[in-house]
Amino acid sequence: MQKFEKFSINIGGKLHFIERPWVMGILNVTPDSFYAGSRCQSDEASARRAEQMVAEGAEIIDVGGYSSRPG
Repeated sequence: MQKFEKFSINIGGKLHFIERPWVMGILNVTPDSFYAGSRCQSDEASARRAEQMVAEGAEIIDVGGYSSRPG
């Protein structure tokens, strides 16, 4: 088994110590999200999908918001 180096990350002003890899879920909530099949069409659908990802083992949810690219 590969050794994982312990490190810390600041999330919302709180320091979290990571001793093993975390699983991150990607929640696409905008029309320009990368993959059309993963986009949530409503707030309720987004909440259900986030709950499903947590139930499947996600410890972090990355919410894909609107792009900051020009135009």
